[in-house]
Amino acid sequence: MQTAKISDHGFLADGRSAALVDHSGSVNWWCPGRFDAPSVFARLIGEDAGHWSIRPETDDFTVERSYLDDTLVLRTVFHTAGGEVELTDALALEPGAREHDIGHRSPQVLVRSVRGLSGEVPMRVHYRPRFEYGRTTAFLVERDGALEAVGGASRLTLVASVPLTCGDGEAAATFTVRAGTTNNFTLGYAPTYDSPRPQVPDADRTIADTAEGWRSWVRRHEYQGIYADHVRRSALIVQGMTYRPSGAVVAAVTTSLPEELGGDRNYDYRYVWVRDFSLTLRALWRTACFDEVQRQFTWLGRAMGRIDEEPVPIMYGVLGERDLTEHRLDQLAGYRDSPPVMIGNDAWRQRQTDVFGEAMDAAWLMRDRLEPLEPDVYHLLRSLADKAARDWPLPDAGMWEERGIEHHHVSSKVHCWSALDRAVRFGARLGEPQDVARWAAARDKVRAEVLERGWSERVGAYTGSYESDDLDASVLVMPLVGFLPADDERMRSTIRAVEDKLSHDGLLRRWDGDPAGFLICSFWLVCCLALAGERDRARELFETLLARLNDLGLFAEQIDPRTGEQLGNFPQAFSHIGLINAVGVLSDVEEDSALRSLGMPPAFFTPASR
Repeated sequence: MQTAKISDHGFLADGRSAALVDHSGSVNWWCPGRFDAPSVFARLIGEDAGHWSIRPETDDFTVERSYLDDTLVLRTVFHTAGGEVELTDALALEPGAREHDIGHRSPQVLVRSVRGLSGEVPMRVHYRPRFEYGRTTAFLVERDGALEAVGGASRLTLVASVPLTCGDGEAAATFTVRAGTTNNFTLGYAPTYDSPRPQVPDADRTIADTAEGWRSWVRRHEYQGIYADHVRRSALIVQGMTYRPSGAVVAAVTTSLPEELGGDRNYDYRYVWVRDFSLTLRALWRTACFDEVQRQFTWLGRAMGRIDEEPVPIMYGVLGERDLTEHRLDQLAGYRDSPPVMIGNDAWRQRQTDVFGEAMDAAWLMRDRLEPLEPDVYHLLRSLADKAARDWPLPDAGMWEERGIEHHHVSSKVHCWSALDRAVRFGARLGEPQDVARWAAARDKVRAEVLERGWSERVGAYTGSYESDDLDASVLVMPLVGFLPADDERMRSTIRAVEDKLSHDGLLRRWDGDPAGFLICSFWLVCCLALAGERDRARELFETLLARLNDLGLFAEQIDPRTGEQLGNFPQAFSHIGLINAVGVLSDVEEDSALRSLGMPPAFFTPASR
């Protein structure tokens, strides 16, 4: 059986982990406990890595899918010649948890409910858990009316309202659903040792309570601006990708979904990048998620700890872990036979000087909520400013994380400028007059050097690195952090060149030769066009990108411009954050004539201050 496409999947979350369910009712991904934990279902990256399907017996069916309103509870309706069946899937929230309490103590339970809508439909269940990315086949044992699967460090307990027939490490059933009848399946997870038996709560009550939990969060963060449905859905997705105990937002919930079929750029994205930090905070701020903004910054301060002479880490685990050493799972063939499958991510070892700017910009964004600066925050921000002043002349791996080579990336220098600019704006709150003067001198030196060495006369654009003629979409951040106005003559020329050379049907590649359009780059282009005064074109491009969402409003990292297929890890926080922030810029330039005259968002701008 061919693996379902990436975009065929729906996304379930419980504030600690995520599951992916394809259009034919198969759970092809679940790493219970935390996003980067070993899997119990991982067919998405290997046919033998486990799945759990509930679907009609016939192959002749059509599907309609949607989320229950303002939730991450998935509803799939199967239409067959004999009738219609509804399958409802949810990762359970803690009973009674509401608003900001959701996800902190989720019971690690996957609930599936099958309800007949019309006629009679024969159904089949195939339950095939495989622990630790397919390495471990569990023993299945019937005990006290439940089916237990135990193997290694993991234990699953399945309670079903239909009898299951056990085979070699798997179970199956067939049953007929009639209009008005319901069959429920509840699967609980717990570690094998030092933990009570997995919980198996009532399915109907759990689904209803989980739906209300998500709705309570949405009501607390009501957004009423333009493209409200898309912004609310993207905000809910980002919330679903938040590890609630710490507040950290992972880049994606999967590993090793390829940037190109048959390529080897397959990485584990179940971690937290400092690079994403400022953009994530701005997206949360725009959607009125102020408590999440504060929790995010608290998490970053704790993860970074005291910064002295050592390099600043560029990524962390959800609890702030630093060592994310990468290794390869050779037992898995990869998504659609596109190995390697990787666990861990060795980018944690890289020098990426742009992180100074992302963290400092985040602090400036929420400066009013950081006052007075706590001693640990004060030390962190001072250290980042001093690091930027010292390290900005160094080459680095850049935001695209080139492996084995470093360059003088223009976007990294621009973010160093941003770090120093925000430090100067903090002024006496962060340093003595001589410190502020030192940061200002370094800031001005960075700017002068970027304007000279980052510009290519031959190309007529700012390019990816110094003294290069190679265009790179990363330079589109220049207006977005306040380095240059979008309507500056050279910036306009850069925007045109990047769009002309790297864009295909609205999808912007990162560089020439990049196999697919990178969604956040496309949203950066929307922002740049809007800030440059081309608001109609910006809106047109934005709506072209919206048409690329899957049927549930989900984006992966990239889209193949030739086939329209979504590629890369899924769902991708960067893509949904890009959507939210692009809406913010579109809204700003349509409502604020002063902003239109600036051609860029002021560096001190925060939505809450307007």
